Parts: sequence; structure tokens; C-alpha cells
Amino acid sequence: MDQAAGAKKTTGGPRARYREQTRAEIKEIALRQLAEGGIPAIALTRIAKELELSGPALYRYFAGRDDLLGVLIADAYQDLAAAVGETAEESANHALRHRLLSLAGTYRAWAVQQPHRYLLIAGSPLPGYTAPPETLAQARAALGPFLPLFASAQPGPAVLPVVEQMTDWVRQDPAVADWVAQYVEAPGGMDRAGYALAGAVMAWTRMHGVVSLEVEGQFSGMGHEPRVLLDVEMHTLADSFRLA
Repeated sequence: MDQAAGAKKTTGGPRARYREQTRAEIKEIALRQLAEGGIPAIALTRIAKELELSGPALYRYFAGRDDLLGVLIADAYQDLAAAVGETAEESANHALRHRLLSLAGTYRAWAVQQPHRYLLIAGSPLPGYTAPPETLAQARAALGPFLPLFASAQPGPAVLPVVEQMTDWVRQDPAVADWVAQYVEAPGGMDRAGYALAGAVMAWTRMHGVVSLEVEGQFSGMGHEPRVLLDVEMHTLADSFRLA
């Protein structure tokens, strides 16, 4: 294949490039609206007006508001997963407890830096909106790097009920088992998978609680740093699973 043909395959022709540029501009405006007024502020008519497009012309780029929301949600999950994944690689040679705190810190930093995008994926569900099926896989990608931290853990009595339920979930749901297997090596079987899933889910619930309260301004006027509170939550979780 010659260089020109390769470039055409990679970038597309002028029409394809224009389409992608316009889609990017639509998303940029929608994100600005999201930051200004939340999900209800995203209005296709206002976006079309700003781009000097007719209403029908806008639908050549997105099938509707739900389609646009789905793309924004996918982008947010992909960016969060990339940030968490990069931290996972950078901290791979550290102790498990250190890695847990690092991943949680990255999760929080991403959310605090762009709270409108965090609330898009972690806030209250939008009435009438149904996320595309692939959204679940995208959300799991952001949580996946937490799984191997707990696979070789020694769960204490307090968390064993959750471990048992998560182990049953892995046994009963092939899709969940496949997801865990992407991050956890096979030796140890269901025990390792159950430990991994329980730890990751409990890390998520603690991060979601602290970070959502911070992003929504619920800690305003209180005498603590949310970062310190999140670190304490992660240390408590690490103690529950006896992570070094």
C-alpha cells in the first residue's frame, strides 16, 4: 500500500474529516453547556444555532440528544479509564496499599478537575434516558485496575459476607467472570476472583461516596480535606483485606 492510500485509510477524505471536526465541535459545546447547567442544559437547538446549522442538519451528526449524551458518557469513561490505567502502570512496582491509594487519588483528581463530566457518569440517572449496552463495559474498564490489588488478599471477617456474594456473582455471570479474568491471573480460581471483585466494588463504593459528596459541594464549610478523608477510607479498606 502506498503512502497516499495509507493516509486516506487513516484519515478519510475531506468529507469524513469535516464530519469528525463538526462532531467534535458539537461535543465541545455540549460539554460547555453541561458545565454551565448540568444535563438539562444540553440543548441541540442551541448547539445548532451556535454552529450556524439548521436543526435537521445537526441530526446528520447525532441521531438525537440521547445519542449525544451516550457519546459524552463513553468519552468520559474512556478518559477516566485511561487516567486510572496510566496510574496503575506507573505504580505497578509499589506495595499493594500504595497502589490502592494512588488509583483512588487519580480517580478523585479526575473528578475534581472536571466535575461536570464526573457527574455525567456518576450522578443521578437522567429520567427517560437509557444508556447504550456498551456503557457497562466502559464503566468496568475504569474499575478494572483495582481488581488485581485484592486478588491475593486475606479478607478479614468483616468483609467476608461481601466476598461470598461477589464470588457467587462471578460463578453465575460469565460476563463478570470474563471481566475479572482480564485483570486477575487464573491461579487461585474463584477465591481470587471473589476477593478481587469484592475489593474493587468496595473501593468503588468508598470512592463514589467521598468524591461525589466533594464534587457536589457537600463538604463546603467542613473542617477537613476530602483528599485526606479518601485516603483514610482506602487505608481502612486495605486493613479489611490485610493489604501490605
